[in-house]
Amino acid sequence: MHVLILGGTSEGRRLAEALVADPALRVTSSLAGRVAQPRLPAGEVRVGGFGGAAGLAGWLRGHRVDALIDATHPFAETMSRNAAVAAAETGVPLLALRRPSWLPEDGDRWHPVPSLAAAADALPGLGARVFLTTGRQGIAAFAHLDALWFLARSVEPPVAPMPASAEVLLERGPFALDGERELLRAHRIDVLVTKDSGSAATAPKLTAARELGLPVVVVQRPAAPQGVRTAPDLAGAVNWLQELRSQASG
Repeated sequence: MHVLILGGTSEGRRLAEALVADPALRVTSSLAGRVAQPRLPAGEVRVGGFGGAAGLAGWLRGHRVDALIDATHPFAETMSRNAAVAAAETGVPLLALRRPSWLPEDGDRWHPVPSLAAAADALPGLGARVFLTTGRQGIAAFAHLDALWFLARSVEPPVAPMPASAEVLLERGPFALDGERELLRAHRIDVLVTKDSGSAATAPKLTAARELGLPVVVVQRPAAPQGVRTAPDLAGAVNWLQELRSQASG
């Protein structure tokens, strides 16, 4: 069975590592290629886009893919939509591996918003020194907020335009709670902006913000394509593959 994992996340890497140990599976991971030095998963790896849903459908057919797992970031909306269209066109079974959303706890001061633009609109009334953790491609949405100061953290240098007053911090998670506490204090942060990635590796910033009583603007994730089966964790994805294999052998 040839399994194609649309990856680039920690879940995708862990899934590939678990599956390559099975000699009955051929595992290929596809990475978007937006990070210059990505953490490569086990098994076969391809890098780069497919050319939309039609290109992905052609790749599925040409490489005789038997199962497709969308383990992209929860905000990779275009790729997830293309996967759903390509799977429907080719008849290849599709599973979306989606880590659960973060949930607010007692003491949190969350402000849920539907988009980066809405997050930018909400900021002026919440704080003046912003810790921005929306990724390098999302920083442009805040470029017009000249009255605010930003600490922008991303894995690679941000994409222009940038806010007039901004300091860039190039770091890759996971992040420890003590480090996040110190970061917020040292930069006198009074508001945090984040996407609801649901990742445990980046969740300590939420705890640090709660302890300091800071408001947190949370950009809600887009809905998964309709009709696509989902699993919240690695075990769910493995079980789904086992179901497919049982059906094929039966």
